[in-house]
Amino acid sequence: MENLLSIIIPCYNEEKTLTRVLDSIRAVELPEGMEKEIVIVNDCSTDRTFEVLREHLEKTGDEGIRIYHQPVNMGKGAAIHRGIKEVNGEYLIVQDADLEYDPREYKDLLKPCLEGFADVVYGSRFMGNNPHRILFYWHSIGNRFLTRLSNMFTNLNLTDMETCYKLFRSEFVKPLNLKEKRFGFEPEITAKIARIPDVRIYEVGISYYGRTYAEGKKINWKDAFRALWCILKYNVFSRR
Repeated sequence: MENLLSIIIPCYNEEKTLTRVLDSIRAVELPEGMEKEIVIVNDCSTDRTFEVLREHLEKTGDEGIRIYHQPVNMGKGAAIHRGIKEVNGEYLIVQDADLEYDPREYKDLLKPCLEGFADVVYGSRFMGNNPHRILFYWHSIGNRFLTRLSNMFTNLNLTDMETCYKLFRSEFVKPLNLKEKRFGFEPEITAKIARIPDVRIYEVGISYYGRTYAEGKKINWKDAFRALWCILKYNVFSRR
């Protein structure tokens, strides 16, 4: 559907933050003529995520949210795959269910697309003057290393391949054969998007309000090694 932004929210055990994220999205004013839809994919949460969500929707009466449930915990990537399948919008973006990314910046990501310059826009945590929480040194080193390695194979000059905020024209993403069910999603989709003929990829600076592990951050060193393997896999060994 033209002039519709689809917001995919994969969530697993986010009872503490999900409703605040939804309130933030609801308050966002998109550029004139743009509307939004929200697609939530509950990845078989074991806390009160679903109950909290149901209570919130009963309270707000919001009918513009669609909810899908994974039968078992399948991972963030699998939840995003489900969301991509279900969305109707001309554009789509992934929104984590925590509070690390600011929905008010959707407009910044949409701007290059609506002005006719971009098909894909990455939101970089490493460029611009927006607020960035100071947290883990080795995480930032790891992110930059993975981004540079990915760039070497894709011939892109991204500064933040691992960012959650990637905005796409849906027509470019829906046909892709995406396989990674967990945190390998980022390097896989970057490799496959980069091979689309004449695709126009832009990058804009975004804010980042990172979480500590005590606050619910889930990614760890094992995911970094998986991302490393996926860069090699989808750029060298398996290009489909």
